[in-house]
Amino acid sequence: MSIQIATDSNFSKALASNDKVVVKYFADWCGSCKLFSPKYKRLSNDERFSGVTFLDVNAEENPEARKLAEVNSLPFFAVFKGGKLVQGAATSLEPKLVEMIESL
Repeated sequence: MSIQIATDSNFSKALASNDKVVVKYFADWCGSCKLFSPKYKRLSNDERFSGVTFLDVNAEENPEARKLAEVNSLPFFAVFKGGKLVQGAATSLEPKLVEMIESL
């Protein structure tokens, strides 16, 4: 599945229309965010997560979406189920993100 770009204008709708969602919050200046992008893309195509929607949110340009996940550092990942935040973490570790996704 491809990664969808989300903004403040469509973030709530994306959460409401998808049961399981993982969000990567990033900033253009964030080197760790850029380094994690290929891993995030690979996870989005992983068969284990075929029922999960993957979103990318620019944290600097979308303060409302950032506030919903209580983003405090970048890169930041959040998982939502049924439109509700399950957990969020600032991490660059793929195993941590996999653990978060599997918790859905």
